[in-house]
Amino acid sequence: MNSGPPTPGPKTLVLGLGNVLMGDEGVGVHVVRALEGHQLPPGVECLDGGTGGFILLEPMQDADRIVMIDAAADGNPIGTVTRTVPRFSRDYPPTLTAHDVGIKDLLDLFYMLDGGREVTLYAITIDPQQPITMSLSPAIASAADVAIHSILTELRSPELPVRERAVRLSTQISTPALL
Repeated sequence: MNSGPPTPGPKTLVLGLGNVLMGDEGVGVHVVRALEGHQLPPGVECLDGGTGGFILLEPMQDADRIVMIDAAADGNPIGTVTRTVPRFSRDYPPTLTAHDVGIKDLLDLFYMLDGGREVTLYAITIDPQQPITMSLSPAIASAADVAIHSILTELRSPELPVRERAVRLSTQISTPALL
C-alpha cells in the first residue's frame, strides 16, 4: 500500500484485484503494483486487493473515489481494456470467479451501505484457460501498460468530468456507455 502522510482533501483508492499465482488473472494486482512506482497525486492510495473479500470493504468506505482494476472474461478480444463507471454491481462485466468473495458481492454490499461514491472499473479481458504462472502473457502485459497510462492520466486530471475522461483515453481502450 502506498502510504505517505495523510493529506487533506478527497481520497482516491486505486484497488488492484486478482490472483498473481494464476497468471493473467492477477493483472489487477500487477497494474496497481506498477502504479505504486509512479509519482501519484496527493490523496491517491494504491492497494493490492489480492483475491478480494469483505476485508476490502473498509478501505473502500474510507475513500471518496475508487478505481478498480480486475481481469474479466467478458467476450471481448483478449487484451481489451474496458473502462466503466457503472451505477450498480450488475452493470460490471463478468469477472473471473477465483476471488474468495466475488467483486459483485463486495460491490453490492458497498452500494447498499453507502454507495454514493464514484467507482470506476478498468476490466482487462483475459483468456480464463491459461497455465499456472506468476507472469503476465505478452498480450495482457501490453494491455496492463494501456491501463496504467490511462489510469495515470485520469488520476492526474481529476477536474475533468467522467465523460471527458473517457473521451481522452487511448484508442486502445474500450469505453462503453458510461451512464
